[in-house]
Amino acid sequence: MASLPPGSSAAPGQQHGLKRALTLWGLILYGIIVIQPTAPMSPFGVVATRAHGHVVTAILIAMVAMAFTAFGYGRMARAYPSAGSAYTYVAREVHPVPGYLTGWSMAMDYILNPLICTILLSKLAMNYLPGVPYVAWAVFFAVLLTSLNLVGIKTNAKINAGLAAFMTAVIVVILIAAARYVMNLPTIPEGFFTRPFYDPETFELGALWTGTSVAVLTYIGFDGISTLSEEVENPRRNVLLATVLTCVLVGGLAALQVYAAQLVWPELSFPDVDTAYVHVTGRMGGPVLFGLVNATLIIATIGSGMGALLGAARLLYGMGRDDALPRGFFGFVDGNGVPRNNVLFVGAIALVGAHLVEYGLMSFALGVELLNFGALIAFMGVNAAAFIHYVIRQKQRSAGMVLPPILGFAMCFYLWISLGLKAKVWGFSWLAAGVLYGIYVKRRSGRLSLGEMSDS
Repeated sequence: MASLPPGSSAAPGQQHGLKRALTLWGLILYGIIVIQPTAPMSPFGVVATRAHGHVVTAILIAMVAMAFTAFGYGRMARAYPSAGSAYTYVAREVHPVPGYLTGWSMAMDYILNPLICTILLSKLAMNYLPGVPYVAWAVFFAVLLTSLNLVGIKTNAKINAGLAAFMTAVIVVILIAAARYVMNLPTIPEGFFTRPFYDPETFELGALWTGTSVAVLTYIGFDGISTLSEEVENPRRNVLLATVLTCVLVGGLAALQVYAAQLVWPELSFPDVDTAYVHVTGRMGGPVLFGLVNATLIIATIGSGMGALLGAARLLYGMGRDDALPRGFFGFVDGNGVPRNNVLFVGAIALVGAHLVEYGLMSFALGVELLNFGALIAFMGVNAAAFIHYVIRQKQRSAGMVLPPILGFAMCFYLWISLGLKAKVWGFSWLAAGVLYGIYVKRRSGRLSLGEMSDS
């Protein structure tokens, strides 16, 4: 599962010293590493059940929506080469109030991501040791992610690139195993190879859009490319191209993974919907592949969880430093440069939230939908900001300028309203809390601000 990339604002003395060393393909590689090649495996079971089996189609529709949105991010990176924030784009181009709500939605994303990782890690670990209760695993992984951030452990670019290469190799093994499994089937029924795209017996348009609203998780993180605009060769061209191409390449790879899985496992029920993909690989490649893929997802999710928790802690630190949250607690940094209070705070949320799974108040699926609730608000905001900046203010009204933000906004809006009812209730409750808190901040300080925020 992809992590939300933390902000990387340079210190004042460094703002003009960044070397433009990243090429177009280097930027695309960065985007793929951030998203992770195994991204569609985590939500596979949820998408399959919500979309009535049409996972490939859901992945591809989400890819189109994200590609249109990527145009918006790439173009706004030209207008704000050192900002790279949906919050900034919306606040400056649309209005501070929707900008604030965009930032508030992004805050929910950052805080939820470690929780989602904790739930998924606990479920994956139970595939190895089912006798250990889920609650014990939830405690273990919440404490692990928190502790790794408290001691300041970070993965460098070479390790991340190595992990991405390893995950890609595992995907190749999965595709080969799936092909062997299919070739050894005694009979191939009519429509077997097209059913993952369209099954007339189960197709329902509303269900497809609901599944697609979950499949958006596959692409979360692509917008982080725009934060590197100061380190890219020819940023006006390459940031936009890299953002769009990353979505397309990730979408193509994701479609291959889920297509193979659906051929091997056409049923809509799984031993565990949250770890469905692992069980699919067990059918195609036996216990060895089951164990390999399960371990791969654990490693990937620990990496995502570490980055997500640190990103959330940095976000809360920015809000505390800007007095949008109590500075004494959220604006504190220990001697090692770690926002310790925020790391503990987000870790506690992950721990408590993961425990709510036992009471039916939280689930991996609900967490993903809530994360996408906030992300889609940010994506709609960026599309709106791009339209206002270029079409209305600069009067650039060619089809290439007008259509992408309109289509991107429309698709993201439809995906947003296609989220489940419980996710919308929780999401709008969070927005309502943001409105009340914004009124409090406005009355106290006379301004709306959420500190330094990076992309959702």
